[in-house]
Amino acid sequence: MNSVLAAVFHGKDETIELKQTPVPALTPGGVLVRVRCCTLCGSDIHTVDGRRSAPVPLILGHEILGDIVEIGGDAPVFDYRGQPLEIGQRVTWSVAVHCGDCFYCQHELPQKCVNLLKYGHTSLDAPNPLTGGLSEYCQLMPGTTILPVPPELPDEIACPANCATATVVAAMRLAGDCADAAILIHGAGMLGLTACALGRTRGAASVIVSDPDPLRREIAQRFGATVCVGSDDTSELAQAVAEATAGRGVDAALDFSGATDAMSTGLDLLRTGGRLVLVGAVFPVPALPISPETVIRRMLTIHGLHNYAPVDLADAITFLTDYSDRFPFGELVARTFPLMAVNEAFEYAARERPFRVAIRP
Repeated sequence: MNSVLAAVFHGKDETIELKQTPVPALTPGGVLVRVRCCTLCGSDIHTVDGRRSAPVPLILGHEILGDIVEIGGDAPVFDYRGQPLEIGQRVTWSVAVHCGDCFYCQHELPQKCVNLLKYGHTSLDAPNPLTGGLSEYCQLMPGTTILPVPPELPDEIACPANCATATVVAAMRLAGDCADAAILIHGAGMLGLTACALGRTRGAASVIVSDPDPLRREIAQRFGATVCVGSDDTSELAQAVAEATAGRGVDAALDFSGATDAMSTGLDLLRTGGRLVLVGAVFPVPALPISPETVIRRMLTIHGLHNYAPVDLADAITFLTDYSDRFPFGELVARTFPLMAVNEAFEYAARERPFRVAIRP
């Protein structure tokens, strides 16, 4: 195989180009995957509309699912759980490849590895450019965290696991024990809905959701939200939190909206000793005003999260396998497009703002 069809992004306001892209030789330990499905993450949309920078030209797409068609070298390559990978397996993999040896890898921050490679974020000028999901094939670099996908999980449910679901699992890990807890979630998009479901399955007593869209608030209830409030009414939200917590405040607030006002409100509504986890602001936003005295006297914790660790992806697959039939994850992919209609897919995603759009090469 000398080349494959891929969708190449050249920059904002430019049509994504469908072109034949060379396939580099597979190195020992590398894995070649035939892409089955790629869902468009919000960051893909933000890149195309210019809100996020990107090393153009590149092949976008990092929420990817595929079948192994080739394994480089003569030695076996192992998945995250230590089992040898096999030709034909349907797999997902971590959005980031880390070296395991640098300062950050040795300090439990593999997603901040100094030698990091991110799928769907690599220029075509790089030595291994075939790393985006908007292509017929994707090359997995040696050291990639790879996980087989159980056969009972449909492609559209499993596809966002290596970004949306794993990121939420990491956020909930930082938020602490959910058992009998009260959780506030700002933003009822893909991540917020997943957080609702994850919180309830882990025993949260109250899952309070704030979002400006009434339809999304309605859908949040199907994912386990106990109370849903419009984000423009902070007094109603404060009342809902007070009623759910006997006036203490929530144990954890998670922001997936990226809105500074929402983050500030989440901080205000924490109980003494509560935790604020910030996830959504992956693009420039106004500064968050914080009173150091308040943080100190109320013993608050503020966590920032960007991407996730390999264990979070493994837990994400387990969660979807165990609970995908309890929550309507399959309904979150609004439409599926062929790779040839990639520009139409992005236009639809930007215009309609669905939770996810899928592309099948």
